[in-house]
Amino acid sequence: MRLVEIDGSMGEGGGQILRTAIALSAITGKPIRIYNIRVKRDNPGLRPQHLTAVKAIALLCNGKVKGAEIGSLTLEFYPGTIRGGNYVFDVGTAGSISLVLQAILPVLAFADTRVIVKIRGGTDVPMAPTIDYMREVLSRLVSSLGYQFNIHVEKRGHYPKGGGLVLTTIENPPQGFKPRDFIEKGELKSINIRSHAVKLPRHVSERQAKSASSIIREKLRVEPIVELEYYEEGKDPHLGPGSGVTVWAIFQNTVIGSDSLGAPGKRAEIVGEEASKKLIEDISTGAALDRHASDMIPLYLSLAKGTSTIYGAMLTLHTITVLNLLKLILEDYDYKILEGGENKPFKAVIKSSGV
Repeated sequence: MRLVEIDGSMGEGGGQILRTAIALSAITGKPIRIYNIRVKRDNPGLRPQHLTAVKAIALLCNGKVKGAEIGSLTLEFYPGTIRGGNYVFDVGTAGSISLVLQAILPVLAFADTRVIVKIRGGTDVPMAPTIDYMREVLSRLVSSLGYQFNIHVEKRGHYPKGGGLVLTTIENPPQGFKPRDFIEKGELKSINIRSHAVKLPRHVSERQAKSASSIIREKLRVEPIVELEYYEEGKDPHLGPGSGVTVWAIFQNTVIGSDSLGAPGKRAEIVGEEASKKLIEDISTGAALDRHASDMIPLYLSLAKGTSTIYGAMLTLHTITVLNLLKLILEDYDYKILEGGENKPFKAVIKSSGV
């Protein structure tokens, strides 16, 4: 079979191209060659967390890889058959578990039996969705497409030490996804805040939550459901320190979320404020998908047989890149931007014959 050639510098030119392309290769059975991998970045080529995603998908589908090494600018991937079972992957230090999940979750939907995956690394790290975003927002959105998975956080890991551990279970891989429209949010059911702090005083978690809550109350006139996560000194199993807030709004037809992480010298109040303000920004657009889900959901819809329409909070270069990348690998897939432009709210239609 002919290799599908993909220029890794297309669009935003980051690791998302690699993760999406390898996942699609495994699902469709089409071998691919990616060149110019992250060539625009300061540290071009494959980094450890990209390598983990590639090797994970290769293991899941008994695939063969050429060029799977740190710094590699070119990679060839020859997929096999996707198998269920028990797997353990280690991203190394604080590499993002969420980004590895982003790569493997679509693949796991096509496994032949139950799958249990343990991943070690960073649960809440910069430049990636928090693990709470994955388990509270993405899982609910994808569930509406007929795909249920459970994410259990056994231990959190933050930059730079990592040490996080996440268990993901798919009891009944659906072998595909249902098309659906994400246009109308519907009635607001609840707004939820989860604020965590590890290897830090309890008040960090409390202050993050208080700040996030006050903005939600003021701007949305809603009393949020707050969950605090902190650990008493001497009983904290984490490597830490680290903290973060994830906020999600459950509507009748969708879930919209946002997050923010703590950092040395960053006040806890700012962390909470950032998360709530991003959530309110995305809700105020009227969109049914937040800026992050607008990146992630098109891949699932491109594998569903039928037509889906989405209303996203922001058409990022990430989203445009994914929409175009899908066309290189999937034959009977197309999309059209109906309204909006780059970095603005948008509506798009996605058509596919499925896989």
